[in-house]
Amino acid sequence: MDITEIRAMTDDQMRSELYNSFREMMNIRFRLSTRQMNNPQELRNAKKTIARIKTIMRQRGLNAK
Repeated sequence: MDITEIRAMTDDQMRSELYNSFREMMNIRFRLSTRQMNNPQELRNAKKTIARIKTIMRQRGLNAK
């Protein structure tokens, strides 16, 4: 997910996307541990998406004050 797509989201959409990203990362970790994973970059991409969402949420929180 691109940073511009995340910035276009509302706060509720970001929270739900963050939850979905955490669930996706958990599933990726399970697949990695059972050696069913085809693309090892998926874990890295999921972590980056979570970091991007958290960054935008933090920026919005700081700007609201």
